[in-house]
Amino acid sequence: MSAAMHALSATTSAPQIKPRLALAAARLSDGGIGTKASISPVVVRGLVRAAEFAIVTAAGLLIAIAYVNEPAVIGDARYMTAIAVTGAATPLVFELLGLYSLRAFSDLMRNMPRVVLGWSVTFAFLVISLFLLKIGAHVSRVWLTAWYIAGAASLISGRIGLAWIMRALAKNGRLYQRAVIYGAGPVSEELLAQLEADSDQIVRIAGVFDERDETRAPRLAGGYPRLGGLKDLIALSRTARLDLVIVALPLTAEHRLLRLAKALSVLPADIKMPARATALRFAPHTYSHVGSVAMIDLYDKPIADWGTVSKWLFDKIVGTVALVLLAPLMALVALAVKLDSPGPVLFRQKRYGFNNELIEVFKFRSMYTGLCDATAAKLVFKDDPRVTRVGRIIRKTSLDELPQLFNVLRGELSLVGPRPHAVQAKAGTQLYDEVVDGYFARHKVKPGITGWAQINGWRGETDTHEKIEKRVEFDLYYIENWSVFFDLYILLKTPMSLLKTQNAY
Repeated sequence: MSAAMHALSATTSAPQIKPRLALAAARLSDGGIGTKASISPVVVRGLVRAAEFAIVTAAGLLIAIAYVNEPAVIGDARYMTAIAVTGAATPLVFELLGLYSLRAFSDLMRNMPRVVLGWSVTFAFLVISLFLLKIGAHVSRVWLTAWYIAGAASLISGRIGLAWIMRALAKNGRLYQRAVIYGAGPVSEELLAQLEADSDQIVRIAGVFDERDETRAPRLAGGYPRLGGLKDLIALSRTARLDLVIVALPLTAEHRLLRLAKALSVLPADIKMPARATALRFAPHTYSHVGSVAMIDLYDKPIADWGTVSKWLFDKIVGTVALVLLAPLMALVALAVKLDSPGPVLFRQKRYGFNNELIEVFKFRSMYTGLCDATAAKLVFKDDPRVTRVGRIIRKTSLDELPQLFNVLRGELSLVGPRPHAVQAKAGTQLYDEVVDGYFARHKVKPGITGWAQINGWRGETDTHEKIEKRVEFDLYYIENWSVFFDLYILLKTPMSLLKTQNAY
């Protein structure tokens, strides 16, 4: 795992912090690792279980229909129960045989005998159950034989295809957890040794960070270079997406841990400590694991695993439906904008997206072309002369935001989330992050067209510190309490909230 980083460490010296960060980012970005979202192992395992259930049940049902040759077979409780129970039992037996680890998915030849064994054991239980229940005479033996052979062939074929997919994903880095370690000392040395020895680990370490100089923290930790301090770690997280930050400090370093936890809480990554950082031992269910290494969770990604899948589906399905239904209204707004003043119908603006990434957000143009403020350096105020006649209406009603449905379908925005802010947006005369401590924690999820803050009245002008503080407070509440039902509730409440236009100019 660390061969590349050993080579890197031999060519770097203490003053070369920025070049080191660039190389670390390049390592994480190799094959797209740093720019594309990693695929959750939880989701992969779940999809494979569902696929193998479908393979087994489909094979049994299709053969029963083809051989028994009676439409009534679908309503025959004996056949349908046998198919359903065998389909459900197959993933359970495979789980007991360890066939749902990522290594098992990739290493086809070593695990092929266990696939055949698992299917054979499952089918043996079926045959024994039919005999003990004295219904074997009423079930076709040819069907059972054909199902066993077809099921085995289908499962093996599926695993061959799965192995090819897994190798392609591994080659592109989509299966790795992209990680860094904070703390260069005995705890990190032991942790790195454990990760290196873990045969099933899927962590790719970019390097180690520590604030201390070389007199107190070694330049190398477990063969990995020390890349800088806390600010450098956060800078790396903005250029190469990190999935995991491991704080390898002893639990006795309480003040350092408190400061670190607060600073790292803004990152859209899991923040963990190795369990061996403390001599205290907790109940097994209190630990999470990175491979086989026990960890103590400090912060979790707000939306992960199946949550990511459900939010993605929610955005794509509801976003597509909304775009179709609202297309006539959008066409009318576009026509009004075009007739009201010369210039383009759409206005594009750079805003902060997920993990502080800059995205280009679409809006209907609401200002005169020569007076548009692409960076939002100057707040829009009541009776602002820069705003057109149509612009006043569509800004108050938020109709100018409708083109952001295209951003949702492009994957840059979510339907619901903290509103994306322009890069120079201010509360009074200060940038938002200068006013609110921990402001960037709101970028741990994708921004949205609407959000919890907006339906609670914190939309529009932010001319005072209180307004942006309240907006961030509600955004963080949303992030900490996210669910699909919460998204749906916010979406349904949005039309009513638009009637409150006192802060929208």
